[in-house]
Amino acid sequence: MIDKYKTIASPSQGYFMDRSSKFYSFAYPVETEQQVKDILKHLHKQYHDARHIVYAYVLGEDGSNARASDAGEPSGSSGPPVLRTIQSLGLTNIMVAVVRYFGGKKLGIPGLINAYSTAARDALENAQIVEKIITEDYKIRCEYNQVSIIMNAVEKAGGKIKEQNYTTDCQMVVSVPVSQSHSFEKRLGQLRIDFNKLQ
Repeated sequence: MIDKYKTIASPSQGYFMDRSSKFYSFAYPVETEQQVKDILKHLHKQYHDARHIVYAYVLGEDGSNARASDAGEPSGSSGPPVLRTIQSLGLTNIMVAVVRYFGGKKLGIPGLINAYSTAARDALENAQIVEKIITEDYKIRCEYNQVSIIMNAVEKAGGKIKEQNYTTDCQMVVSVPVSQSHSFEKRLGQLRIDFNKLQ
C-alpha cells in the first residue's frame, strides 16, 4: 500500500534557450484538474503573445491521472517530454507548463524534445521536493479515562491528534498513516471506542 508520495512544496520557474527560441517553464503543486485549468487560463492571459504554452500534469497519490498537451507543436514533441521529466523524478500532484517564444528558426523534433524536457527539468531542479504522508482521518468519541489509551494508540500508529474538544465526553479528530489505518481501527474496536472514518 502506498503511504507517501513526492511533490513540490511551492511554485518554481526555469528557463532554456535554443537558436533564439525562449522556453520559460513553470512548475506548480496541484491536486485537481480545475487547478490546472485555472493556471493555464492565467498563463494564457499573462503570455498572450507566446507561440505555444505546452503543459503536462500528474495527479493522484499513486500518480494514476497523467496528461500532456503539445499545444500546437508537432505531436509528441513537447507535452510528452515534459510529462516524462515529471515522472522520471517520481513526482505527483504537480503541473509543469512551458511557454515558448519562437526565435525564427525551426528546431526539428529532436530539438523540441530536448528544449521542452530541459526547460521542464530546470523548473523542477529549482523546486523544493517534499515527501507527503498519505493519511486517514478519524473522529473519535470517548470517555475521559480513555484519552490516554487513545493517545497511546495514535502514537503507536505514527499518527497525530488534529482536534480535541472536551464537553460531557471527549471528542477528537486524529490523523493516521494509511498503512497503519487497519491496525489502528482494529485497536479501537478492541477497546470498544466509538469512531468514524472521515472522508
